[in-house]
Amino acid sequence: MSQRNLTLLTDLYELTMMQGYFKEKDANETVIFDAFYRSNPSGNGYAISAGLEQVIEYINELSFHEDDVDYLRSTGLFEEDFLEYLRKFKFSGDIYAIPEGTVIFPREPLIKVIAPIMEAQLVETALLTIINHQSLIATKTARVVYAADGDGVMEFGLRRAQGPDAGIYGARAAMIAGCVGTSNVLAGKMFGVPIKGTHAHSWIMSFPDELTAFRNYAKLYPTACILLVDTYDTLKSGVPNAITVFKEMREAGIPFSNYGIRLDSGDLAYLSKKAKRMLVEAGFPDAIISASNDLDETLINSLKIQGATINSWGVGTNLITSKDCPSFGGVYKLAAIMDKKTGEFIPKIKLSENAEKITNPGNKEIKRIYSRETGKIIADLICLTGETIKESDSLLLFDPIETWKKTYLAPDTYTVRDLMIQVFKGGECIYHSPAVMDIQEYCKHELNTLWDESRRLVNPHEVHVDLSKKLWEMKNQLLDSYHFTNS
Repeated sequence: MSQRNLTLLTDLYELTMMQGYFKEKDANETVIFDAFYRSNPSGNGYAISAGLEQVIEYINELSFHEDDVDYLRSTGLFEEDFLEYLRKFKFSGDIYAIPEGTVIFPREPLIKVIAPIMEAQLVETALLTIINHQSLIATKTARVVYAADGDGVMEFGLRRAQGPDAGIYGARAAMIAGCVGTSNVLAGKMFGVPIKGTHAHSWIMSFPDELTAFRNYAKLYPTACILLVDTYDTLKSGVPNAITVFKEMREAGIPFSNYGIRLDSGDLAYLSKKAKRMLVEAGFPDAIISASNDLDETLINSLKIQGATINSWGVGTNLITSKDCPSFGGVYKLAAIMDKKTGEFIPKIKLSENAEKITNPGNKEIKRIYSRETGKIIADLICLTGETIKESDSLLLFDPIETWKKTYLAPDTYTVRDLMIQVFKGGECIYHSPAVMDIQEYCKHELNTLWDESRRLVNPHEVHVDLSKKLWEMKNQLLDSYHFTNS
């Protein structure tokens, strides 16, 4: 699926604007666009970046095939000289991005595109749909994994995802953010991630009785014997029959380490506690008790509080769709245009009656500030490209809106990390995406740089994203100039 050409996966106005640039402007005018989001999904205190590998695949395959050109001609909207340009189209710009699995915050650029204006305009829609979807599912997954508090979380959402792509790439994002496996076999093949699953109620119902069904499943999969116990009666039939099979396996000398039961309905807290007692009394204290059934982080947290003995969670619909917050809300905005005479970028700003919709202008980069003592994130600082921070100097951070709110950092009490990496240079990819499971390890480290207060599920502490003094002054000068011009 990664070899599909997605060049026409775009909104029509990207192409009509391209033709407008081609006809009315310098088509080689170099610009900067920033992709960012404005608020964390699900009321979270952070988000997780994901989807960069698919952005790279998209850019690498970006070209208009002859049938694409023919289709565009058939719309009657495009002239032949522009269509001829599209035949030879190739992305030639630079792209910078925050690596996948990184903890991210609102208003900071996740991707920066520096390219001729026609090229930078074309990639907007596909770039956003890729990053928005995977970052959303990764963030939702991080919440679910946090609620599970060390228990394994399995992604089981394929049949409820909004189509095959959402199921496949949602599974990828879920693995990045900490799932131990996915039920999606194609995702397992494509991304080299563990696949997991048990059996359905139909397996039980296809046999003369539940015990026979369990025995046959255990014979086939003795080292992965998780038995679904709620087809008929969980406590009177399902769990006792599972215990019978486990005893038979033990008496036969069959080695089994990954074994247990799955609950898919009913009062999961009550049933798990009763099942745990029965398993312990039968001599199987280490049996896994897995649960599914419309789980999310809120329900998992509640079950934990109730003392449920579940230690493995299969999460489907609410994870793969991010049901409570189905949109990430990423946007793509023009930040600067190059002056051809000087080669310097002229900053551009979008105004709005809503303060959160006013963009940050110019050619920017992000510096993450950590506590040297704890390794935890203090703040992110959006700077103009080329600004430097010396850890041996003091640093004053201030809120860009409520500027009287300041944080003073003494010399050598903090460390600084540049977040963005260069992915494309002159149209050529210079970055190799890590394997998904390697990204997962990196993401675990990233999550550990958050304070506990920023990870809680309800009313998390906000991590501040500040502007450097130079950027803040540039932004305010632009705001003042526009107000003066229009007064």
